[in-house]
Amino acid sequence: MDERVREHAAVLVDWSARVEAGDDVVVSVAEDAHELGVAVAEALGERGANVTTLYGSSELSRAYLKGVEVGTDGDVDADDFDDNPAVDRAIFEAADAYLRIGGGRNTTATADVDRPTRQAYAKARKGVREARMDTDWVSTVHPTRSLAQQAGMAYEEYQEFVYDAVLRDWEALAEEMAQMKDALDAGEEVRIVTERDGAPDTDVTMSIAGRTAVNSAASVAYDSHNLPSGEVFTAPYDTEGEAFFDVPMTIDATRVRNVHLVFEDGEVVDFAAESGEDALADILDTDAGARRLGELGIGMNRGIDRFTDSILFDEKMGDTVHLAVGRAYDACLPEGESGNDSAVHVDMISDVSADSRLEVDGEVVQRNGTFRWEDGFEA
Repeated sequence: MDERVREHAAVLVDWSARVEAGDDVVVSVAEDAHELGVAVAEALGERGANVTTLYGSSELSRAYLKGVEVGTDGDVDADDFDDNPAVDRAIFEAADAYLRIGGGRNTTATADVDRPTRQAYAKARKGVREARMDTDWVSTVHPTRSLAQQAGMAYEEYQEFVYDAVLRDWEALAEEMAQMKDALDAGEEVRIVTERDGAPDTDVTMSIAGRTAVNSAASVAYDSHNLPSGEVFTAPYDTEGEAFFDVPMTIDATRVRNVHLVFEDGEVVDFAAESGEDALADILDTDAGARRLGELGIGMNRGIDRFTDSILFDEKMGDTVHLAVGRAYDACLPEGESGNDSAVHVDMISDVSADSRLEVDGEVVQRNGTFRWEDGFEA
């Protein structure tokens, strides 16, 4: 076994999930992620945790959903699925931690499942998602050939990319990102502006008053649940203006490019995409909360140096900002307050390495990808 696999497992178990002796841990292992699953199981055993393993297969999910389509003559709604199935919910309600190890053979395995079926399934499993998110959950990926192919990279090259992003000095990065968290926590309004030739401008403002930013340093101790991570995010509201997202992404198994959103009174009132517009429309029509923002995130992990069509990496990349329509994370909200609620949470990313600025209460915090505490910052 490549020693980096064991290092990845140790970071996941110790730094990210903070697993302790006696913890009940559910581990979901995707196709072709077996090697990291083995290393994680070994690490959990050494730490005295109890382990339940699940097989996280997109191909199995496709087979099930296609079967439902056949059994219902293709006319599927949420009533065709068990509402918050008791067995799945019970597993997560009893767990202390949930570790999801992604990978898989085919990154678009469910591409031929009708969108209404996927939406109905997501709505029916909302309670299961809530139970899972109440655990100390962490999501990561094992570098697989399918992910390398999606990223347009040789397999060995992709391995190097993943481990550069994952095997970081997370304490040092957390200290740097704390400066961005402090700026957002003290602020009331964020404005993002981009002005580029040949592309729609972004000029969007949003309120962050009363919200708490998360220093997402790849550990549940920081209310952070992705490995790799390396972003600071919060839950905005009262969004106004227009935003353009120039980083291609896959949404609901569909390639989406150059998204333009228009906000009024906090809600998306108009939208367009160069490709994948139907997929974007379906996301925005999922429920009432799908047209409002659930997240503003600022990428700060410069160990991620290229876009790979994987949101786990792309949204953390330095010199990027992302906005997500849909669900807001509880960690950003005052106790007892509910934020934007939705069955979806879909991130869209802008490259802010040039011709851009991010302001907090009128003060420029980042210009052209450089933060105000970094060398080369121009006020």
